[in-house]
Amino acid sequence: MVSQIISAVGVMVVGVFVCALYYWLSDKILQVIFPTPSGDIQRASRNLNRRAVVRPWLFLGPALLLLGVYLVYPVIATFILSFYDRTGSVFVGLSNYRWALQDAGFRQSIFNNFLWLLVVPAACTFLGLVIAVLTDRIWWGSIAKSLVFMPMAISFVGASVIWKFIYEYRGAGETQIGLLNAIVTFFGGDPEVWIAMPFWNNFFLMVILIWIQTGFAMVILSAALRGIPEETIEAAVIDGANGWQIFWKIMVPQIWGTIAVVWTTITILVLKVFDIVLTMTNGQWDTMVLANLMFDWMFRGGGDSGRSAVIALVIMAAVTPIMIWNIRQANRETGGH
Repeated sequence: MVSQIISAVGVMVVGVFVCALYYWLSDKILQVIFPTPSGDIQRASRNLNRRAVVRPWLFLGPALLLLGVYLVYPVIATFILSFYDRTGSVFVGLSNYRWALQDAGFRQSIFNNFLWLLVVPAACTFLGLVIAVLTDRIWWGSIAKSLVFMPMAISFVGASVIWKFIYEYRGAGETQIGLLNAIVTFFGGDPEVWIAMPFWNNFFLMVILIWIQTGFAMVILSAALRGIPEETIEAAVIDGANGWQIFWKIMVPQIWGTIAVVWTTITILVLKVFDIVLTMTNGQWDTMVLANLMFDWMFRGGGDSGRSAVIALVIMAAVTPIMIWNIRQANRETGGH
């Protein structure tokens, strides 16, 4: 444990040092290539302009290189791989795509992802907005916000382990250590294996992500609410609007762009959800989602790189348009800067 911490700290220190050294050396090289002699003002001015043009690309160079190596190349390689068999050596054309359309497990994963998309972004955004509004009206609002935001600091796997104890099941007549079954049996009900109940278990898993991401939505929306001009609210009060009308007709329309960004950001996260399902059910009992299905086809049962590549492309095709829209919306919110 200690050696891992030392290694992590060492990597961070060395990484920061190397980055700083690269930027310093790059700037020095620019000064050598494009000097600014004091005796030649015209040449100095021309070289300063050249430095200004070259410097951003020089500084962005490593990032663009890494982006190409770790994003562009894998996308192209994955697309090519989707036309090959499980070993990646025999060309099979569109066979993997036909399999995806006909496979019951793939359709079940699509359905489950659709459920997650319907519930999680809406619930996180709604709860985050409600909490942001309510906590601004109470003196201990900062404490409440801290408590709601706290799950954001927990990894998906850690949060899943916490909720696994909440859903824990023991046989009838035994002491229930799971909070939910303890409450059910206290009121005379029978304990249930909650995460093994087909269809409904998807919602029990969604609760975990909602619990984690509501804090994110709350913080962003709370900041947006604070940016609403007080004059508009005061004018609405003078006109006789009640609290409900002020909220829906004055406040929400003014932060609609931020709500949309929060919604789409959580939507992208939901499309890539993996850890929670793997930790809680491992995709059993009809809880499989696309990311877990891709993992299973790639690394289990001997592996099938062709089929897993098709699933990866489906996930990417679903995420990309939302991500592009999100970036454009964010640029529009900041005036294009």
